[in-house]
Amino acid sequence: MARKTVPVPQKRGVCIKNKRAEFDFLLFDKFTAGIVLTGTEIKSIRAGKASLVDTYCIVQNREVWVKNMYVAHYEQGSYNNHIERRERKLLLNRKEIRRIEQTVKNPGFSVVPTLLFIDENGLAKLDIYIVRGKKEYDKRQTLKAKDDRREIDRQFKKAY
Repeated sequence: MARKTVPVPQKRGVCIKNKRAEFDFLLFDKFTAGIVLTGTEIKSIRAGKASLVDTYCIVQNREVWVKNMYVAHYEQGSYNNHIERRERKLLLNRKEIRRIEQTVKNPGFSVVPTLLFIDENGLAKLDIYIVRGKKEYDKRQTLKAKDDRREIDRQFKKAY
């Protein structure tokens, strides 16, 4: 007798963004990685109590680690609660890790997480990018383009 597969109900997903990343960095290659978490950490993330501010990734011993990612203490967690800003291991395959490692060896490149989300299977995933820092004039140019887009949208809404 064949087993029925029951689709997982779609919930409103948790999307925690690093808004400063696009402003401060030029984004190049994107990778989606799983995260090794404890029980209280995943419960806090599902409650939306995490932050990617000042978070970065490093490669050590052919493993990628995310540093300085804030995950708040779980309210019902007792003595089992986690450390808020501990290093967390990212789950990538060898080919991706090797590519990240070779790119980060070049001066000026680093790896920054931009989005923390829960996928359709209920697992926490992290979108990471290989980035290079923007110069001051690049940031001004980004702000100008953003203001221009906003002004065009205003004009369009007035017309209709």
